[in-house]
Amino acid sequence: MSDFSRVTRRKFLATAGVSAAGAVFLKSCAGNPPSATAPTATTAAATAPGPVAEGDSPETPNIKLGYIPIVESAAMIIAQEKGFFAKYGMTGVEVSKQANWASARDNVTIGSAGGGIDGGQWQMPMPHLISEGIITNGQKVPMYVLAQLETQGNGIAVSGIHTGKGLGLDLSGAADYIKGFQANQGRKFKAAHTFPNVNQDFWIRYWFAAGGIDPDNDIDLLAVPPAETVQGMRNGTMDAFSTGDPWPYRIVADDIGFMSALTHEMWAFHPEEYLAIRADWVDANPNATKALLKGLMEGQQWLDDPANRPEAVKILAGRNYFNVPEEILTPPYKGEYTMGDGKADFKDINAGPLYWKDPKGSVSYPYKSHDLWFLTESMRWGFHKNQLTDFDTAQRIVDAVNREDIWREAATEAGFTAAIPADTSRGVETFFDGVKFDPANPEAYLNSLKIKRV
Repeated sequence: MSDFSRVTRRKFLATAGVSAAGAVFLKSCAGNPPSATAPTATTAAATAPGPVAEGDSPETPNIKLGYIPIVESAAMIIAQEKGFFAKYGMTGVEVSKQANWASARDNVTIGSAGGGIDGGQWQMPMPHLISEGIITNGQKVPMYVLAQLETQGNGIAVSGIHTGKGLGLDLSGAADYIKGFQANQGRKFKAAHTFPNVNQDFWIRYWFAAGGIDPDNDIDLLAVPPAETVQGMRNGTMDAFSTGDPWPYRIVADDIGFMSALTHEMWAFHPEEYLAIRADWVDANPNATKALLKGLMEGQQWLDDPANRPEAVKILAGRNYFNVPEEILTPPYKGEYTMGDGKADFKDINAGPLYWKDPKGSVSYPYKSHDLWFLTESMRWGFHKNQLTDFDTAQRIVDAVNREDIWREAATEAGFTAAIPADTSRGVETFFDGVKFDPANPEAYLNSLKIKRV
């Protein structure tokens, strides 16, 4: 029996007490999620008696998971719609659309008991920052990272006014153009991401810095909702945007701009967004947690079968979920990206979103080495420097939040043993500019970077 299975009533009550205090603190600024999707007729039709061993029945069949309508959330939605959650006894899963990342943060802080959510889809390292109270006004809400939801499915979009200026994967040839923008245009080059200090912010910062452009000084970099950013690109007031599918297709198809690079080019099969749930819910419901993971794993495997992707597009594009035309989701799920600005198009399913397995191994398994990269990159840019003071602190946070042990238990019980990695580290990672991140020596990575705040 693992440490995870030895849940004590004292531990649960202590954690629940902290959560109750958080509900009072943040209830006024969070509110209910804007919409919730209960099990549908599709789910009921697909559900069959599942392989739930005696004594392993979920403590509760109910959980409320938040999601943002982008491809990273697809495995949760598919697990719900195809009956994979229900197969393992999780018949009361609710997937709840969140207005934005700030709403998701506030809703997980109050929890489902207060009208919020128990967990769901997260950019990294949001679960770590929420656990430490760093982005919740000091209110610590312990969370567990349980699985990676997806890899890739992102890129850097650039406004059409910059066509022909050399804004590609390697920005070094366009560095003078971007740095001189204010002198020539009366304003700095303006770029955006969807939420500060997390995935999309990291991708665009890395891209600029690799080209010799300081994202904190040479340009204006800010957090802006996707729709607002796209409108800015239309009218010429926004120059670049770190974005995820299905936005890249829309930007090129609607002749708003072009794609400078896919994150697949920047760091092939990189960590993307994750499933994370409040620790008090997980500690109180160990069987339900593993049942949820088993259903998610089946959803991820189903999604990675090319034969299933047309049906996936139909489900995800529906009004209950992404509410977009199917033709917008179809190309990325085939790995087809029209880049624009004279760049070669992609026609490779491995260049698009993957959910269960990629050429480097497991996608679903939450490698601790990847958590460490996100926190190292946070240190690089001086984010939360009073809390992320050193690598020992970063490793402590990773060990507290990352529960890859639960993922392993769930995969073993479900019979997915061939998918279990041998180590909690994926090893040395290499980026498009030749920089390497060795999780055994993150300080060497940090020292090798020319543009940084430390």
